[in-house]
Amino acid sequence: MWRGVRLLAAAGLTSAALYASAPAAPARAASDTLPSRLSDAEFWKLVTDFSEANGSFRSDNLLSNEGTFQYILPELLRTARTGRVYMGVGPEQNFTYIAALKPEMVFIVDVRRGNLELQLMYKALFELSADRADFVSKLFSKRRPDGLARNSSIADIFAAFWNVDTSDALYEENLKAIDRVLTEKHHFALSQDDLQGIEYVYHAFYWYGPRIQYSSTGSFGGRYQPTYADLMVATDASGQARGYLSSEETYDVLRTLESKNLLVPVVGNFAGPKAIRAVGQYVHEHGGTVGAFYLSNVEQYLFMDGHSAAFYDNVRTLPTDAKSVFIRPYSMRRFGGYYGGGAGDVRSLCPIQEFLATVSAGKVNTNNDALACAR
Repeated sequence: MWRGVRLLAAAGLTSAALYASAPAAPARAASDTLPSRLSDAEFWKLVTDFSEANGSFRSDNLLSNEGTFQYILPELLRTARTGRVYMGVGPEQNFTYIAALKPEMVFIVDVRRGNLELQLMYKALFELSADRADFVSKLFSKRRPDGLARNSSIADIFAAFWNVDTSDALYEENLKAIDRVLTEKHHFALSQDDLQGIEYVYHAFYWYGPRIQYSSTGSFGGRYQPTYADLMVATDASGQARGYLSSEETYDVLRTLESKNLLVPVVGNFAGPKAIRAVGQYVHEHGGTVGAFYLSNVEQYLFMDGHSAAFYDNVRTLPTDAKSVFIRPYSMRRFGGYYGGGAGDVRSLCPIQEFLATVSAGKVNTNNDALACAR
């Protein structure tokens, strides 16, 4: 089971001196040598070496409670470059951004080891599932209904599964398959606690099915909480479905990354001493660029606890350029006070270098100074 109260409670942030202003990211390497595939040993070494101590949050956060996260996808594709390194935090909303941006490599950094266990569950399911219908079948332990094909819409897929009974036998069979993929196929050195954490996560999807919501397993996540099905059939602002399960093409982006061990989950506090910096060093050494970094609303907690400066110092060590963007939740666009102390319309897509320059100028979270990345 996971325990959570405050985001940074278990992060061990004890000394301001630990986070003395970080230098800017070093000059880019001469060429892009990001791997086209990681061996199992290389993947697990990155997970282990880059991770910090387990932290806590107020919820299990098994799925997003942000029903509008697809809205920014047209702008994201106009603004950010595809085929770079993607970073993010939290659960499945990352998959939709990843499917759109088609990165070379992905790092998901989250303070909870529970999120790493969630990501490993997904990794196994992607590898076990040949197509979207198989994936939905395995995720929710429901037998695949007849009539679903590669060209079925995501709305049709979830409608077909909606009234299919959950299968206890299928749940047990799939859980064993997940464990075999991770421990026998990949030989990841998972502890008994990790295996129990994966079972806890998978049981939640089996128990609640496509109706699972952010607070199904406890905590509070806002008045409106979309179900998993709601999130998958959602659209962007123009009405186009762009979720990671919207087509076989988007699904295959994730399945390919997972099968090549190129989606790497890391346990790390955004303001911590190692995780983000380790990712930055690795990407720099391989001549890559972080093209997009999905933040969710972690910055709110960093500001509340006085650790935002440490996070921005960490981000300065990432290889970025003028096209690199932060992705913030669309629903936060009216919460400028978190960043500048006054009213403002926070841009869901924010150029990272522009924002860091404003931070360095002392214009973030100080009185009512200019609000970086606001309009």
